[in-house]
Formats: sequence, C-alpha cells, structure tokens
Amino acid sequence: MAVFEDFLKLDIRVGEIVRAEPFEKARKPAYKLWVDFGEELGIKKSSAQITQCYTLEDLPGKQVLAVVNFPPRQVADIQSEVLVLGTYSDQGVVLITPDLPVQKGDKLG
Repeated sequence: MAVFEDFLKLDIRVGEIVRAEPFEKARKPAYKLWVDFGEELGIKKSSAQITQCYTLEDLPGKQVLAVVNFPPRQVADIQSEVLVLGTYSDQGVVLITPDLPVQKGDKLG
C-alpha cells in the first residue's frame, strides 16, 4: 500500500501542449507531444495514447498535468521525458486538465 510520503515524491506540474504529431512507430495508437512547463523546466516530450478522445488539432494550447520527475523512458523512437496524466475511461484516455487557466509549471498541491 502506498503511503502519503510516496505521493510527496511525485513532482506533478501543469504544462501546455505546444506541438502534437502522430506516433506511427508506437505499438498502440498514440501521439507524440511536446509540453511546455515554463522557464524552470522548458519543453518536454511525451507519448500519449489519447487518440480515441482527441485529434491532433484539439491538443495545441491545452493545459495538462504531468509527472515531471520520473526517469526518461524510451518509447519506440522518442525519449518520453514526462508522464502526461489521464483517466482510463469508457471512451478512451481522457486528459487531466486544470479547471481554470494557470501558469505553466504550477505544481499540484
């Protein structure tokens, strides 16, 4: 069972998707995302299996929450640097987003 101290180890921040492309080399349908976390962290890459709920046109400008302190993970031909968060819902993966616009890099607290 996880304890509260485990949760505190996660650095979860708000980023803004600035670029999205098809990820044709992924085993499951996915997009390549470039997410801007502001001055401190900059732009990070990620792979996201969100093709059932989002088109490429939906994504630029969308704010999302992501874990930014996991080690990078090689996914096919990209180095995924952050884990963009979403829920596994009946319609597919739905991104976790702030209810109101916030600053890039804001921490979940």
